[in-house]
Amino acid sequence: MFDIDAIVKNLEDAKQQKSDFVNLMDSFNDPYLVLIACILSLRTNDKTTYPATLRMLELAKTPQEMMNINVEQLEKAIYPVGFYKNKAGQIIELSKILVEKYNGKVPCDIDELCKFKGVGRKTANLVLSRGFNTPAICVDVHVHRIFNRLGYLKTKDPEETEHVHNWVSNGGYPSDCVHEGKLISICTVCGEEYTEYIEALGHNWVYSDELSEAPTCVK
Repeated sequence: MFDIDAIVKNLEDAKQQKSDFVNLMDSFNDPYLVLIACILSLRTNDKTTYPATLRMLELAKTPQEMMNINVEQLEKAIYPVGFYKNKAGQIIELSKILVEKYNGKVPCDIDELCKFKGVGRKTANLVLSRGFNTPAICVDVHVHRIFNRLGYLKTKDPEETEHVHNWVSNGGYPSDCVHEGKLISICTVCGEEYTEYIEALGHNWVYSDELSEAPTCVK
């Protein structure tokens, strides 16, 4: 296993400059702006997404304003982001749903967010994190592979990697003991001890409905 502290220090020392789009996202404190800007960014590089986002925001900045924008007008504003026609329709459609069903407010719930067309778990987690300041992580295949290759997790897909992070971030440890970067988990049902959290999770534990609760042993 690699030294995570050394990795973080190397990343901090690199002082890599943020793109204009990332700085723009950092400036948002409105979940709606985070949501629609993130939709534009999917499958599109930041250099293209940044000016497209600015042009979109010249047309509308709220669901109430956006739902009344002509779709062809929005398509023209956000071109040439990837799948711009689909994204324009999705943004206008979700804006209408927000006004009609959610009183114009973006829901602070990942399951509700994922009901919107074009919104997956990665986008939903970004909205929770940047828009609501809620502990969440955007896990794509790259994040999933990196953490597994570093030896910190042994998860089968990005969704399981995301769930492990969010469960631990919300205080959901099977035990309170952490030794040398590894969780020491003792099952209260069968008494077995695990030195790797994910081994316990994948072998003899199942997820509970509440992230703050320990998993249940099914052995």
